[in-house]
Amino acid sequence: MAWKNSLTYPVIYPVLEPTHFISPEPLSLTDLDRVLRNPSVIGLSPEAIGRIVRCRSYLDNKLAASSHPIYGINTGFGSLYHQNIDRENLEQLQDNLVKSHACGTGPEVPHEIVALMLFLKVQSLAYGYSGVQLVTVDRLIAHFNLRILPRIFEMGSLGASGDLAPLAHLALPLIGQGEVFYAGNRYTGNELLNMMSWQPIRFQAKEGLALLNGTQFMGAYAAWCLVHARRLLTWANYIAALSLDVFDGRTEPFDANVQRIRPHGGQVRVGHQVLQLLRGSELQRQPKRHVQDPYSFRCVPQVHGASADTIGFVAATVTTEINSVTDNPVIFPDQDTIISGGNFHGQPLALGLDFLAIALAELGSISERRTFQLISGARELPNYLVATPGINSGLMIPQYTAASLVSQNKQLCTPASVDSIVSSNGQEDHVSMGANAATKCYRIVQNLYAILAIEWITATQALHFRRPLRTSPPLEQLVHTFRQQVPFIEEDRLLHNDLQRAEKFLKETNLEP
Repeated sequence: MAWKNSLTYPVIYPVLEPTHFISPEPLSLTDLDRVLRNPSVIGLSPEAIGRIVRCRSYLDNKLAASSHPIYGINTGFGSLYHQNIDRENLEQLQDNLVKSHACGTGPEVPHEIVALMLFLKVQSLAYGYSGVQLVTVDRLIAHFNLRILPRIFEMGSLGASGDLAPLAHLALPLIGQGEVFYAGNRYTGNELLNMMSWQPIRFQAKEGLALLNGTQFMGAYAAWCLVHARRLLTWANYIAALSLDVFDGRTEPFDANVQRIRPHGGQVRVGHQVLQLLRGSELQRQPKRHVQDPYSFRCVPQVHGASADTIGFVAATVTTEINSVTDNPVIFPDQDTIISGGNFHGQPLALGLDFLAIALAELGSISERRTFQLISGARELPNYLVATPGINSGLMIPQYTAASLVSQNKQLCTPASVDSIVSSNGQEDHVSMGANAATKCYRIVQNLYAILAIEWITATQALHFRRPLRTSPPLEQLVHTFRQQVPFIEEDRLLHNDLQRAEKFLKETNLEP
């Protein structure tokens, strides 16, 4: 592999032409998904470089010409805003800020979320309203490109004055502090600098605050959850279609006329997709013995559709957020003004993540009910979908697991955004708790993969007992592919392994949305 040095300090990284040049142009969730899935690097566009340099130059000139107090630049922070800081201590002020705020605790943030945090922090700084040095942004880009991932912890952010604690841990390696993961090993910040022959960044006025103020912790979790929410919604529709078919369910509730007279967008799309997925099914051509199905089958367009609409709403909110400047104060060189505002407050994300959590939990709730119906011995299917129940328990206990996960998701849906706690000696008197909303939603996404994997195993098992009849061609092909990973369950075996393989199958198999 060829290497090149293309940044403003000594560092090398693989020659992979950047798949994304960070610029003031809008960023989509699809962009984020593509950059993180592919082994690519990022870089700054000329326009972004110009904006960053111009804003820093403006701030330097402003400080040189005046000693007027500007919050966080030559004053203390939070309730210490009234403390003026001498010019000779401005660099130390920023350095102290980063070190003192790095007090996260709890589980480590997953590496894929840390990578997103790096990306989104660079994106926000690239707009040129934060007053950071170009070398600081370049170092963050190098961390992303080399997959140098700071060690960050889940707990510590109130989701209001920025994600202070997690972002402080993100910034620590810039000054040779903290810890990072690199090439499968963990290093101290100082070890990293020595290994890369880098000098620590000397923070200038405002820089530490620009790095710590912002919603990139909440935003990274939200973006990750949404990317997976879209995948999970598609899988929920496919799995529900197969479950309906093997349960000898009816397709009339999915008819376009039903959706036309209650035309919620998600409901219309889900009803149409399930009908399309079942085209050509031999099972659907059989006379139906039951005039009506349980809600978990009959109301899939309404329930899945409502979740689909919620995912769309939250996606719009998060897309706005990842294309925003969320630090404080913000610098407007063209207007010759610096304003201390509240763009760091995470309320839009907190509300959105709580709403998303509920929408995803409902996909799991209705899925578990379909699983229960399929193993219940109804409609000429054997109890627990095993040929010889009694000596074999079959799929009895996976439904227990699904029920446990569904109940935990319900508990995790208690909204974080309605909570608040006073901090900073009363100066920061209303907070969003968006960080807690973010980590809860992440757990719900992981739980939902397992719940849907259990329904998928159950539905594919039930299909065997409908043979020689076949479901639709696309579902038959999907089942055939799955059977290469998880064979039909003839008699009891260690099902944990099947669940793990099924979950992996859902995460790695791409479906048409």
